[in-house]
Amino acid sequence: MASRGWTEIDTNFPTMQQRVADELGRRIVAGAWQPGAPLPVEDALASEIGVSRGVLREAVKSLVAKGMLRVRPRTGTRVLPPDHWNHLDPDVLRWKQAGDAAALLRDTGELRRIVEPEAARLAAERAGPDDVRALRDALAAMESAAASPARGGYVEADIAFHRALLDAGGNRLLGSLGRAVEIALRHSFDISTQTPGAVEASLPGHRAVVRAVEARDPDAAAAAVLGIIEAARQEIARSPGMPGETGRRLTHTPPPATT
Repeated sequence: MASRGWTEIDTNFPTMQQRVADELGRRIVAGAWQPGAPLPVEDALASEIGVSRGVLREAVKSLVAKGMLRVRPRTGTRVLPPDHWNHLDPDVLRWKQAGDAAALLRDTGELRRIVEPEAARLAAERAGPDDVRALRDALAAMESAAASPARGGYVEADIAFHRALLDAGGNRLLGSLGRAVEIALRHSFDISTQTPGAVEASLPGHRAVVRAVEARDPDAAAAAVLGIIEAARQEIARSPGMPGETGRRLTHTPPPATT
């Protein structure tokens, strides 16, 4: 069902509740309602989007669970500041990619610099034969994709490599973190690999990681990963796909809110 107001609801979701949650989440991330501001009254918002109040309530509940909204008697439904949001939630990551892509790239790079070198150290200390095999398989897929004219599948193989590296240390929290931020990693790799020569230049660093893990050399593994991350930062800065600093933002005026 199409929205009657600002935009059409994305229909690539199995339920209307998910579609409405996606619409509202995108609007919040894009700044349609500022932190602390109330959403329009339920009847008005449901009518503007073109859904029932029950569907709208369920969508709001899902955003409350993500830390984006707060519902209180008398004060209504209000937008929470971004520091309350669950930034590892796949939907929030996806909305940030659409609403403020430059900030997501920055945050992803900083997270990688904090986490991945130490994860590589753990991998070099703890990786078993299956872990090394997973790294080698992902590297082989990267090399194969890099050698093909269209380079199809390169980003997926690169993601598989870094996910295998986080898993190889045997720390389940790190493994879960890798899966949680996969959307952010894919976005980062999609941008960095658009820089001419970036794909070919990335392979030696990934090979160095595998060699260090196999040699049980934590320092070399951490240094190799840090080199990959720094190269990616520079490639993103030069990439023709690099978004503007403000990202894509909505330019229309939202419906009036009630206090």
